[in-house]
Amino acid sequence: MMDIGNNELRSSSCPVPDPLREPMRDHDGPSWTPPDRPLDPARSAQPAQPAQVRRILRLFRPYRARLAAVGLLVAASSLVTVASPFLLREILDTAIPQGRTGLLALLALGMIAAAVTTGVLGVLQTLISTTVGQRVMHDLRTGVYGRLQRMPLAFFTRTRTGEVQSRIANDIGGMQATVTSTATSLVSNATAVVATVVAMLALDWRLTAVSLVLLPVFVWISRRVGRERKAITTRRQKQMAAMAATVTESLSVSGILLGRTMGRADSLTRSFAEESERLVGLEVRSSMAGRWRMAVIGIVMAAMPAVLYWAAGLTLASGGSAISIGTLVAFVSLQQGLFRPAVSLLSTGVQIQTSLALFQRIFEYLDLRVDITEPDDPVRLDEVAGEVRFESVGFRYDAGSGPTLQDIGITVPAGSSLAVVGATGSGKSTLSYLVPRLYDVTEGRVTLDGVDVRDLAFDSLSRAVGVVSQETYLFHASVADNLRFAKPDATDGEVEAAARAAQIHDHIASLPDGYDTLVGERGYRFSGGEKQRLAIARTILRDPPVLILDEATSALDTRTELAVQRAVEALSAGRTTITIAHRLSTVRDADQIVVLERGRIAERGTHGELIERNGRYAALVRRSGRLAPAVT
Repeated sequence: MMDIGNNELRSSSCPVPDPLREPMRDHDGPSWTPPDRPLDPARSAQPAQPAQVRRILRLFRPYRARLAAVGLLVAASSLVTVASPFLLREILDTAIPQGRTGLLALLALGMIAAAVTTGVLGVLQTLISTTVGQRVMHDLRTGVYGRLQRMPLAFFTRTRTGEVQSRIANDIGGMQATVTSTATSLVSNATAVVATVVAMLALDWRLTAVSLVLLPVFVWISRRVGRERKAITTRRQKQMAAMAATVTESLSVSGILLGRTMGRADSLTRSFAEESERLVGLEVRSSMAGRWRMAVIGIVMAAMPAVLYWAAGLTLASGGSAISIGTLVAFVSLQQGLFRPAVSLLSTGVQIQTSLALFQRIFEYLDLRVDITEPDDPVRLDEVAGEVRFESVGFRYDAGSGPTLQDIGITVPAGSSLAVVGATGSGKSTLSYLVPRLYDVTEGRVTLDGVDVRDLAFDSLSRAVGVVSQETYLFHASVADNLRFAKPDATDGEVEAAARAAQIHDHIASLPDGYDTLVGERGYRFSGGEKQRLAIARTILRDPPVLILDEATSALDTRTELAVQRAVEALSAGRTTITIAHRLSTVRDADQIVVLERGRIAERGTHGELIERNGRYAALVRRSGRLAPAVT
């Protein structure tokens, strides 16, 4: 059940880029394509990397002050770190040879103070940078979730639930290390490298040239490795999304029931194993991509002290100016200090390249176009009488498809009832979804009390229109929590009154935990009729003036249908009611009945008038085989 009246369909009027989608012809829904599907190259071209990097940097813009503080801490830490080798040089060249114990103690205390200061500054910068990173992660998660909440219903009919979950959990989760540490790592390592190189030049320019001669080669290697890992990461995340979708579908209550009853449990296990095996290969490739080349960089940089000693010896043997022991030891210390930030800087570049694939997948969702938006100055209805009009309404799911609805003109006076019947695919449900703006008309307009629903504020529209459909959805929460989803501040008395009106209170009261009973995943602890009555109670609690009943009893047996129908009667009393019916037994007492055929109105009138006319409605009645008596 989708109790749309209980959900506030919020959107944004801000313009956003076109979504990555490919039109597909389908009569029952719009043509949304999940971003992971192959798209037209002209549409799916990815943004240039510099533009993508600029967009990523904009995520950190709200936290500029904190990042500036991190930068100051990093700069201070780097300056303190490079001071230690100079203190060491003075110890080896001056304090120890000259036996100056006072100077020796002072220099040793300076080195200890430098180590303590560096440690404290490192803790502070980690705290601030991690906080900033987590705030950015929070912004991304809520941004994607908020965007998905505003997507039209058609998007979710075309996208696997596991895919959506994977974008929020796996993709954003996979960026955590990058987002929380990259900014600090870049600043700290870059500052450390610059400060160390300056210090090395101050000690001896010749040894500095020997130390840095291979640096351009190392940068080139790291960029190559980054590109490789980015491509592999894109494939890995798609595979993780496929696995998440498989788990979500096959391990849901419905999936387990289907797999067990069809004897496909072993087959599903084998299929999952194959998906997992593919992920193993991609994970190994991701971890090993460029590993040997990065290992060569590590080996070369670790061997540099030996090269420096050799170079210093050659300089002395060739008659050049001698390099003091203190200078050489201090320089090697700096060079070894350069090793860590330099390798880390190269690794950060690789990590950023890899993370671009994850950001790209997140940005695909953030850039999805929101078609149904709230106007800049929306109309708010304080009192709703409930008159609904369809004025020359036409609707098609996309520009390339044929019309689903054409020239629909219907007036439903406040407090009256309308029943819409017709063959499968005639457009009945689509017509009802236009009132709460699950879809927007492509021609004409739908009005509520004379106001175009597209001009109404979302909160006004959601309070005015409630929907009870055949698909009953209940959360894995208590009965009371499920009912209060419609009205969070409802009292226990209001909850119980709604349940009584929906003919479900006695059953709830008979449960061991009463209204605190957990309904189970998707409400599987309750029968179909019980779930429908819970959904009706939820809508009664919300008390909408306009009610949409979309085949609410079509899947029920006769006895359960009668019980639910009594609840529907209680719910419909005094409200404008639009009933979409497959079973004609639910529509005979409607004030007017409309028969749709291929998206057009074929007949309209009361039950008696249409039977006397002996047209399409009468034929539908004859084909139904029976017409149950009205509920008393």
